[in-house]
Parts: sequence; C-alpha cells; structure tokens
Amino acid sequence: MSINNEVSKRKTFAIISHPDAGKTTMTEKLLLYGNLIRSAGTVKGKKSGKFATSDWMEIEKQRGISVTSSVMNFTYDDLHINILDTPGHEDFSEDTYRTLTAVDSVVMIIDSTKGIEAQTIKLFKVCRMRGIPIFTFMNKLDREGKEPLALLEELEEVLEIDTYPMNWPAGMGKGFLGIFDRHGDQFVQHHPGDTETYIPNNELSNHKDLIENPTFKDAQQELELVTEAGNEYSEEAILQGELTPVFFGSALSPFGVQVFFDTFIHLAPSPTSRKTTLGPIEPDNEDFSGFIFKIQANMNPAHRDRIAFLRVCSGKFDRGMTVRLARTGKELKLAQSQQMVASSRDTVDEAYAGDIIGVYDPNAYQIGDTLLVGKNTYEYDELPQFPPELFKKVTAKNVLKSKQFRKGIEQLVQEGAIQLFRDQMTDAFILGAVGELQYQVFTYRMQHEYNAEVMLESIGERLPRWLKEEQVDRKLFDSGNLLVRDRNNQPLVLFRNEFALNWFKDKNPEIELIDLFEVNDYT
Repeated sequence: MSINNEVSKRKTFAIISHPDAGKTTMTEKLLLYGNLIRSAGTVKGKKSGKFATSDWMEIEKQRGISVTSSVMNFTYDDLHINILDTPGHEDFSEDTYRTLTAVDSVVMIIDSTKGIEAQTIKLFKVCRMRGIPIFTFMNKLDREGKEPLALLEELEEVLEIDTYPMNWPAGMGKGFLGIFDRHGDQFVQHHPGDTETYIPNNELSNHKDLIENPTFKDAQQELELVTEAGNEYSEEAILQGELTPVFFGSALSPFGVQVFFDTFIHLAPSPTSRKTTLGPIEPDNEDFSGFIFKIQANMNPAHRDRIAFLRVCSGKFDRGMTVRLARTGKELKLAQSQQMVASSRDTVDEAYAGDIIGVYDPNAYQIGDTLLVGKNTYEYDELPQFPPELFKKVTAKNVLKSKQFRKGIEQLVQEGAIQLFRDQMTDAFILGAVGELQYQVFTYRMQHEYNAEVMLESIGERLPRWLKEEQVDRKLFDSGNLLVRDRNNQPLVLFRNEFALNWFKDKNPEIELIDLFEVNDYT
C-alpha cells in the first residue's frame, strides 16, 4: 500500500481544556468507540475504584488529575486515530505546549457552565500561533449553564476566532431535549440515562410531543437566527485555524459525542508538510523522519525504562530500522517500539506520518531531537523552551542515596516537566518549574520510583535571563542575582525581582539579557 494512502488515513489530534472541563472524560468515551475499553472510568474515580485509562501514573489516580500527556491509538471507521490527552493543570502547561507540536488538529473542550477560562486562553493562543485547526466541544449541556448564543459570543470576543455551530442545543440541564445536527440534517433526541434517538429532519412532523415543546420551538428560532446572521461554513477557514466548528453535548452522559466524533474525524486534516532547517518535508516523502516531543521515565516501574515519544513526520517506520540522530550524527537501531494506551503497550512493527510511537531511549535522546534516514541531514523546528517561574534548591535527604538521587534528577529533568540548574558558585542543584504542583509530583516520584527522598528549599520566584558566554562576569552577581547554568551549560541569571533586573540593566547596559518568553512569543 502506498505511503500516501496510509498517511490519508491518519488523524492525529490533542484534547485541550481548562482543568475539570471534561477533557479526560471525553477521551475515555472516544476509547470506548475504538473498542479499546469496555467501560469508562472517570477521572474522579477514586471512590469507585475506577480510574481513567489515560491517567496511568499512581499520583494521577490519587489526585484525580492528569499530570502527563497520554497517547492513545486505535482504528475507527477505517481511519487510524492518534489521540493525545494533555494535562489541564496550568503547572504542566509546558508538557501540553510541546504536545501541541506533534498534532495536526486540536479538540478544545469548554465547560458550558463556566465559559472560557484562563488556561483555555493560553492553550488556544499556542494553537493559533501554530495555525492548528481547532474544533470546539461545549460540554456539560446536561447541567444549567450559559446560553448557547452567549457562549458563541464569548468564543469570538475572547479568543478572536470565528465560530460555526455544527449543531444547536434545545434546552439545557433537566430541560435538555437534544441537538439539531446541522451537518447530519437530523435532530438527536436526549433521553437521560438512555441511548440517543436520531430523527431525520423530514420525519420530525411525526414527533408531535417534541416539536410542540416550547423549548424545542425556542431553539428552532435561535437556530434560524444563527443561520441567518452567523458565519458562513468554510472548510478552508477551518483548516487554516480561522473558523472553529462548535459542537454541543455532554461527555459524561454521553450525549452528542458520537455525532461530534463522526463529523470531526472526517473534517480534521490528515498530516501535512512540516518545517525543517532544509525547508518543508512532505509526509509522503519516502525517507523516514520524525521528532521526539516527550520523554517519559518509568512507564513500567518494574523495568525502570525510558520511553521517547516520536511523531513520525515522513516516510514509513519499520521496527528494527536504523536511523540517524540529527543532533549528533550517531546511528541508532529502533528495535523496541510501541504504541500505547496510557501505560499498556503493544509492539508496533510499522508506522506512517502522523503516527505517535514510543521508542526505547538508551539515554541518547533529548526533547526536540530529529531522527531520520537518507542522505540529507536536517532538523524539525525545535520545540519551545519555557522559562520556569519558581526555583528551589534540592538535596538528598540521605547522603547514602546520592546515586539514586542523581539518577532520578537526571531522568525526570530529561522528561522536561522540571528544569535543572547548577549554581556557579556552590555547584548546588537548583530546580525550576512553572508551578508548585510540579515540585509535589517530582518529590513523590523521586521517593516512589527512585527510592530517594529529597529536601526542597525555596529561593522564591525569580526572573530568569540568559546570557551570552562572553558576557559572563562572576563579580557582577551574588545570592540576590544568582548566576547559574542550565542543563546545556548555558549561563543565566536568576534575578530576585523586577527592580533587581532593571537595576542591573541600568548599571550594565552593554550586557544582553535574553528573555525566553520574548524569543518564543508564547506569552
């Protein structure tokens, strides 16, 4: 079978949302459709003993939150689906940003009872910057929430994107009747705790109780208004990320999820060309290539292994093939390769552009690495690096556990959730993170996965600014403005506050201070 034919079957997307908007619940329902699980365990399954399939890490089961990006693969309607479920908690936004580089489209879930929340705005901006097509699912229609028109208006005003409702709800909460499916020319009737009923529009007249319901009539009038005054439907605008199709429903019920998914997978793009240092590479290029966007240690605690998540960008992957690591020129054999549903894995023998596979990491890879075959050497656009905001000194509680301590730090830092710095004066280990929760997860994993208890000493919020090597002068820095080096041995200063930063700039105008947020423009 041709590479092009296989690529056209791939649909690779991420699910993003604010915490508690229903993201992992939606993922579970899609896995049900893919026949990967028999029953969906909700994220809040602590009391029932059921846990979400995509939340595999022990701390996730205890906390009821997702802290890592999970990858799930299944076949549906002759298409090969790759879902990346991302952490919603803002302390893990860096992992989510990286994940967004590996997908071709995004499903944005919004809690209709709350509307657009802060984390949603951040994630949305990253999608817009990358030109990723965005599909919106307004969740929790089985509860009383904001009016549909108000939700559309909020989407357009806050996120500055045009909307096109693919369906329209009749009522909400206890009075929720169902949705007008504009794409399928039907009304999907809601039965609490029961299956959906699909009624073609030309048969609605046979359902007098429904069509004479005042809620149904009000929704019909709203839909007429939206049809007349709303945006025009344009697949081109959707694929360019300028228009978001909006679906209404409830992931928990589930209601409207099947209609959403069937429509989404046929509208969502298959893999397209990607930028490299040599120019765009097409997915049907015969030479294999891909990049690593995530590294996860201890997915199997019994084996203490490390898995690198690889997005295939071109050509065909064959298990056992030899590839070249663009960064070093070193050749590596990809003998152990898997596709995953959370922590359960199946060996994968072949994969095509768009697929996400896990490859064993012999401690050779870094996040952002390009793997390829063929004569040309190039690298995919490097993944963004984000400056941490909180900094803490870390030491081993037991000096006899220093070997486990160092191994744990090295492996967890390579995953990218926390960043490691070394004090230029004392050589102390300093960890940087976006939020407090990352430190809690780090401490938990060090103890339970590496048998190394740690002590953390806060040095507070700092403003990190990178320096050029030739501008490093130790005499200019002290504990207030701390000179450190990152894991790539690049020098940077951790300024105590904005005042200290501006004071330094005034006194040393010749020294160039580099702000990674400005470099990435991800603010």
